[in-house]
Amino acid sequence: MQTFTFQRVDDPAQAVRLASASTSAQQGASVRFIAGGTTLTDLMKLGVEQPGQLIDINHLPLADIRATPEGGLEIGALVRNSDLAQHEQVKRDYPVLSEALLSGASGQLRNMASTAGNLLQRTRCMYFRDNLSACNKREPGSGCAAIEGIHRSLAILGTSQHCIASNPSDMNVALVALDAQIRILGAAGERTVPATEFFLLPGTTPERENVLQPGDLVTHVVLPAPVSGAHSGYLKLRDRASYEFALASAAVVLHIEAGQVLDARVALGGVGTRPWRSAEAEHALIGATANEATWQAAASAALAHAQPLPGNAFKVELAKRCLAHALATVAKSA
Repeated sequence: MQTFTFQRVDDPAQAVRLASASTSAQQGASVRFIAGGTTLTDLMKLGVEQPGQLIDINHLPLADIRATPEGGLEIGALVRNSDLAQHEQVKRDYPVLSEALLSGASGQLRNMASTAGNLLQRTRCMYFRDNLSACNKREPGSGCAAIEGIHRSLAILGTSQHCIASNPSDMNVALVALDAQIRILGAAGERTVPATEFFLLPGTTPERENVLQPGDLVTHVVLPAPVSGAHSGYLKLRDRASYEFALASAAVVLHIEAGQVLDARVALGGVGTRPWRSAEAEHALIGATANEATWQAAASAALAHAQPLPGNAFKVELAKRCLAHALATVAKSA
C-alpha cells in the first residue's frame, strides 16, 4: 500500500505555501491538490500517481461563477462541471462550452469533477495507465509502447517520437476555442496564461503536460466577453453515445454576416496531444463565403499536417468530416 499524508486548507495562499514547502522539503516528492478526485484517485489506484501528500482544496473560496467588468465570466477552479454546463450565462453566451461539458463522462462524474481538475485531466492512453508498459509520459526515457502497439484512439497532431498520447478533455477543446485565460497562483505570485499556451506539446519531454510549476494552483478560468453576433457549438464523435472519449471532436465559434465569415475560432479534440487550436482552419474561414466548399476547405487545412500511424489513420478523414459538419451546423444557427 502506498502511504501518503492528507491535509485540508482553507486559503489559496496557504495551499500554495504548503505545496511549495512540501515539494522543497521532500526534494521533489510529489504533492497533489485534490478536489473531485475523479482522475487522481483512479490513477492512484493504478499506481500511476503515487503522491506523498494530498492537499484537499475543496474548502477554498473558488466555487463561484462571476461576471467580469469586461463582460466575460470568471469561473472558479472548484466549480463542478455539471454546474458550469447548466449555468444560464454559459448556455446563452458560450454554448460550445456547455455542450462540450455535457458530452463528457456521466452525470455522476460531472457532479464531482471540478473545472481545474478537468483542465488537468490526464491522457487515457492505455500504456500510460499500465505500469508494466513503456511510457515516456509516466517514466521518462522508458520509451513509447503506443507507437508500435495499439494506438487507435491516440493523437495524429502534435505528436513526437517520444509520445502520441491524446488529451482526453472535452472542456479543454471549448476553452481553447473561446480564448480562455488560466489564472494561476504560485510561490512567485499570480499570473495569467492563455489556454492556447497552457498545454505543452510532448516533444522530448512528454512528462511535462502544461506550464504549471511545483506548488502552482489553478484558481480561475476566465472567458472573454462573447463576440457580438457569433454562434458556437461542439460536436463529438465516439464509439458509443455516452461515457466515452472522443475519437474526434470540434469546437467552433463563427461570426457570419451577409453570407461571409467575419470571424472564426476552431479547435479539435481527440486528435491532438493537446487541445488543438487550428490557425490553418481559421485562416481558410475568415473572409470566405459561408458555404459547404468553405467548410470542406477549412477541414482539409486543419488536418494538413496530421501524422497518423496505421492504427489511427482513419482519424484524418473522421476529423475532417467532424469539423465540416460542426461548421455547417453552427452556420445554420447563425
